Amino acid sequence: MSAEDLENYETEMELSLYREYRDVVNLFSYVVETERRFYLANTVDVVPRSDDGEVYFEVTMTDAWVWDVYRPARFVKQVRVVTFKDVNVEELAKTELELPKD
Repeated sequence: MSAEDLENYETEMELSLYREYRDVVNLFSYVVETERRFYLANTVDVVPRSDDGEVYFEVTMTDAWVWDVYRPARFVKQVRVVTFKDVNVEELAKTELELPKD
């Protein structure tokens, strides 16, 4: 496989992932961003924790979809993320979920 073939494959995978996102986004209520992943979820719980002076966050999501081009199954029943980095959680208004039709 040439470098160009690999680049074309990755581009097609990313486009396919975007199309899947566009198709499923209206099924979810929250957008969650961590330092490693982007999620759509229906319930989100963020709990700050402290251990030996270090602060970290425990994020639990249910009925989630994971933005990951290399993951074969993106729908997940429950996700638990532990991170020392920022976590961004946004509740989406239903009108914000409408994406333009191509």
